[in-house]
Amino acid sequence: MKEKFIELKEEFVLNFIDGGRWKWLVDGLGNTLIITLFATLIGALIGVIIATVRSTYDKNFETLQKNGGIGYYVMKVLNGICKVYLAVIRGTPVVIQLLIIYFIVFAKSNNDLFIAIFAFGVNSGAYVAEIFRGGIMSIDNGQFEAGRSLGFNYVQTMIYIVIPQTIKTVLPTLCNEFIVLLKETSVAGYVGIMDLTKAGDLIRGRTFSAFMPLIAVALIYLTIVLILTKLVSILERRLRRSER
Repeated sequence: MKEKFIELKEEFVLNFIDGGRWKWLVDGLGNTLIITLFATLIGALIGVIIATVRSTYDKNFETLQKNGGIGYYVMKVLNGICKVYLAVIRGTPVVIQLLIIYFIVFAKSNNDLFIAIFAFGVNSGAYVAEIFRGGIMSIDNGQFEAGRSLGFNYVQTMIYIVIPQTIKTVLPTLCNEFIVLLKETSVAGYVGIMDLTKAGDLIRGRTFSAFMPLIAVALIYLTIVLILTKLVSILERRLRRSER
């Protein structure tokens, strides 16, 4: 038993203490959190815009078609572009999207962190869009009529009445999307970005010891996800209380 403990201690020192390799994990964790946070913001912005376009087209299709004019064709084109975007992003692996954006779209850029943020933000936007669209479509049409009775046009009704209610409805789901995105960023190392997973793999490559660094990475991810999951459950309870 004592020999096993000594062996584990030596392996721990080899993987994390010697050469200050624990700093790689800290730097990788920092990059992972930065990518996740800013990609979430980009994804939320893209998602709200696309969800608004698609839900507006779906809810007002008959009216738009009846009135015709340039407004109908503009909304039809925008809705078509949004559908293509959703089909492409949701139908291809995130790692392929990352590689295309890194090696093709931004091939001349040296800002690896920005590229990762953009790639994961674009990917997240497709899923956030469907979350928001489902939330908007679930809002009763009476809310739209109430906005019109207050003198709001359609855009003002969406901004001041519909979207605030939608955010409250979909907030727990958005938080879960944040958790999913956090884990998806583990493929950022494919383009040489020092994220948490890449840091663990670099330590493994230097020490030729896989157990300690990979288990450490897994435990860090698990700890963060458990904390976020707990926060989401607290948020859901508070939202349920506020509805009573």
